[in-house]
Amino acid sequence: MHFEHLVQINDPANPPADLLSREQVWTGLMYRVHEPTVFLPGLDRCVLTERSADRITRELHFGNSRILDTVTFEPLEWVCFESAATAEHAGGRLTIRLEEPDSGQLFLRFTYETTLPDGGEAGEGVQVSEFVKSAYRASDLDTVRVIRTIATHGRPQ
Repeated sequence: MHFEHLVQINDPANPPADLLSREQVWTGLMYRVHEPTVFLPGLDRCVLTERSADRITRELHFGNSRILDTVTFEPLEWVCFESAATAEHAGGRLTIRLEEPDSGQLFLRFTYETTLPDGGEAGEGVQVSEFVKSAYRASDLDTVRVIRTIATHGRPQ
């Protein structure tokens, strides 16, 4: 399944919203890499197993399930989370890109590539696909909410 959508971070036409800098958003995204329990409900713990300048390998523990993923990134541009399919996990890739089409405007583009079917014909596959897309949207909006909280109040304890 391929799914992509934008979440607006800054809207200069909406002054009541706190405008975040690209650096603040990036700091929040890196917090998601290093402390994913704040962003992923049900995640019990995360163990960073390897680290380099642009790559981190992690073990994510959801109860008895363990998911191995690799995170790659280009600072202030994009972060990509990849995991292999297992019996308990569909596997796939999530890429989050920072986009700034005009000065003061800032968006995050979330792109999902999974082993789940796209849905195709009407029926159960479409219902599952739409449910998953809805869950992704909700999770991504929550990610932005947490990033705003970190930018405003610091990292959660």
